[in-house]
Amino acid sequence: MQGLFHFTIRLTASSAHHSPNKRVSGMLGWSEWTAVCFTIFSVFLGANPSLSEEPTASDWHYGGSIDLSYAVDFNFPGNHLWRSKTTTPGVNEPALNMAVGYVRKDPSERSRWGLEFGLQEGNDTEGLVPPAIPERDRPIDHATQLKHFSRANVSFLAPIGNGLKVTAGLLNSYIGYQSTYARYNLNYTRSYMADNAPYFVFGLGATYPVNEATKVGFYIINGYNYLSHVNNQPSYGTQVVWKPSSRVTITENLYYGPDQSHTALEFWRFFSDSIVEWKEGPLTLAASYDIGTENAAELPSHPRTFWTAAAFYAHWNVSGPWSVALRPEFYWDRHGRTTGSEQFIKAITSTLEYRLPLTLHTILARLEHRYDESRGARGGYFTGDLFGPGMIGLTPRQHLLLFSLIWFIDR
Repeated sequence: MQGLFHFTIRLTASSAHHSPNKRVSGMLGWSEWTAVCFTIFSVFLGANPSLSEEPTASDWHYGGSIDLSYAVDFNFPGNHLWRSKTTTPGVNEPALNMAVGYVRKDPSERSRWGLEFGLQEGNDTEGLVPPAIPERDRPIDHATQLKHFSRANVSFLAPIGNGLKVTAGLLNSYIGYQSTYARYNLNYTRSYMADNAPYFVFGLGATYPVNEATKVGFYIINGYNYLSHVNNQPSYGTQVVWKPSSRVTITENLYYGPDQSHTALEFWRFFSDSIVEWKEGPLTLAASYDIGTENAAELPSHPRTFWTAAAFYAHWNVSGPWSVALRPEFYWDRHGRTTGSEQFIKAITSTLEYRLPLTLHTILARLEHRYDESRGARGGYFTGDLFGPGMIGLTPRQHLLLFSLIWFIDR
């Protein structure tokens, strides 16, 4: 526990993946009920009219959401799991994927200190804890409890130039186009590239708006996976966001640091995340490309490993509450470094969305179809075939039909 709160603590970069026999349950335990109650409590805080009378009420925000789904996997896997996926991992049974509640104070010129605190629970939190892999990954102490924090940080807006914002603690990741929270995304399910990049980081971050078109960021964090501790060295990240026009946003995110027990520079991980987004009225188009590499310290001769991914996003608000979205993608884990399997994955996701805004909250319903294909020596998706204890059949293709319902409030 102590190591998590020191910036010199190190995490490793390994994707959390499920054992073939580990089943994700949709039942609510004590921690789920805690998160749900926190969400409801946040709603009542946000609805309290006395808060709007406070001088700094506009800096304070409260909210929460509950995300439910049912995914029909036409392979009908015996373990009810979606292989190589860390979010929405359960299939063919009702799932509470996420319940989250938060409180946030934004720093401003009139009140320069800010804070964020939030709790979360659901199937999507299970993949945050990495599996133990010798010399590569070791979950931090109490990781299974710490995964229930969605935010825990303080910030300060320094009166330097256009305003330097410094934040310390558990932060939303600066990497990636998609959020771990489905309601912020154009599609319901996340891409493989999102699931194998950080959704959260722990450490120190500083962002600065150079001008109206350009913002830069610098981060000192405890590693690629914030709930892993495999060495005591920090990692580093940078971000540049450029808006050449009102329609176009270009983002380049970089990560560099040691994610293995061997911390010599030759074993440091390099990761690049590039995003281009175009928005015009009801239409949003975007493309993202990731590439990562590191030398495998635990293998003889320390071979260089790499993984790469790309996705294209299209979202169109057809009329009123109705929207459609499309996302083709690929993910190549050439050496099995992130997914645990050497495989080339391609997928296409299509989504129909209905958004119902009410007085204090919003309901978001989505119907989604996915086709996934995984090729490679260790690729594939689970089937209903059992070949013995712990031995579940694999097939290269998967069709999914997902029904999701998200309730959320932001005040």
